Amino acid sequence: MPLPERKALAHQLRGMIISVCLVSAFAISGCTVRPLYSDATAPGGVPTKSAGLSSVNIKPVETRYAQEVRNHLIFLMNGGSGQPANAEYDLNLGITVIDERAAYLQRPKESRPTAGTIVLTSSYVLTRAKTGEAVATGTRRISSSYDRSRQEFAALRAERDAENRAARELAELLRLAIAQDILKAQ
Repeated sequence: MPLPERKALAHQLRGMIISVCLVSAFAISGCTVRPLYSDATAPGGVPTKSAGLSSVNIKPVETRYAQEVRNHLIFLMNGGSGQPANAEYDLNLGITVIDERAAYLQRPKESRPTAGTIVLTSSYVLTRAKTGEAVATGTRRISSSYDRSRQEFAALRAERDAENRAARELAELLRLAIAQDILKAQ
């Protein structure tokens, strides 16, 4: 290929690369992806504050494991500062527990299980505090396994620890789901 044709081909190739880069830059500038928990304002002036999470009042619950979930959720949403004074949203939690006993294999002569699984299920309703209008509803479920010892106290403690682990993980799932629901509601 003669030298003038090579220069013309290189010039055309350079022009195509520049135009592809420009088109890509324009396409990326129109992107609306934003961090879920940021305190900044996204392009277009839409607030993406985690303040949405810190403006949620979590209603009281009645059981020990539900209280564990509630406490972890309050801490995760507000960074340890407690409930907000003037909440924009109210959150009602309904939490149930199932203790599934399993694995009789290690002690076949005894009719006591050697393993178990705690399953915590939470249904929630997020409402606007001023109007009572339901913003979002959902259900989340988490399980946590544990070993049952022959000693009664050790078995009870293992079960309680499994409940606490499940409560912590369920609170993290709820935080993510509620953050997404608040962003959709804005």
